Amino acid sequence: MTELKFLGIDFGCAVGSLTKGEIPEKDCLLPLISKLLGYCIVAASTTVKVPQILKILKHKSIRGLSLVSFELEVIGYTIALAYCLHKGLPFSAYGELAFLLIQAIILVAIIYYFSQPLGTTTWIRALLYCAIAPTILAGQIDPLLFEALYASQHAIFFFARVPQIWENFKNKSTGELSFLTSLMNFGGSMVRVFTSLQEKAPMSVVMGSAIGVLTNGTILSQIIIYQRPHPVKLKKKD
Repeated sequence: MTELKFLGIDFGCAVGSLTKGEIPEKDCLLPLISKLLGYCIVAASTTVKVPQILKILKHKSIRGLSLVSFELEVIGYTIALAYCLHKGLPFSAYGELAFLLIQAIILVAIIYYFSQPLGTTTWIRALLYCAIAPTILAGQIDPLLFEALYASQHAIFFFARVPQIWENFKNKSTGELSFLTSLMNFGGSMVRVFTSLQEKAPMSVVMGSAIGVLTNGTILSQIIIYQRPHPVKLKKKD
């Protein structure tokens, strides 16, 4: 079999089968699709939160957004990224976490800006994160504590979505939530379940992606359900 690798993806078996006029076998095709989808997610993740950021800046409003949800999201991304780095998983299996973390931090900073004046507890939370996050990302903590943190990050992501889901339900509106960002979050979670299984990632990683499908799907459904149709303007009769 001819080796044809690019970015850690082996195209050799697929190209070999196609040149013979044959359809690649499942054992060859599925890993290839998984790798390609993984890199597609990484590429898409560089802009996934940009629509949400732009929507807030455009309307100069954070109406209907739960600050706690976005803060917990930053914590969850930090723990997940640190764990994947520590476990030495391939970049295609977790690369989007780095871009999502950066965008999530920017998003929280923007929400802080439009939430002035900030309370003392908000400042304390922000300073604690800045003090602890570098240590977690460097993996300079006890291995057992690291495993416990990663186990808890699934709960963190779940509870990061719950306040926003409740806020949407309570208001019967999704406020300034971006449909495009929510759609990409949902799609990314769906694809990540598949790629995690193919990359033989730990089951905890797969479960985290499955929770993402559930919670992101709920928020996306709320945006669709609570979207208010634009009133139809009646033409004046002469």
